Amino acid sequence: MYSKPIIDEIDRILAKHYGFMDEELDFIINTNIKYRMGSELESVEGE
Repeated sequence: MYSKPIIDEIDRILAKHYGFMDEELDFIINTNIKYRMGSELESVEGE
């Protein structure tokens, strides 16, 4: 989870470059949380 802020910043820069709307960026960031970090979040919740 240490890289999460860095990945989010990269997503924000790319979203601006490609002209994504705020809703589209939110979708991308939330998808990252659900699918890319799912196993890490489950281990934290299970502690």
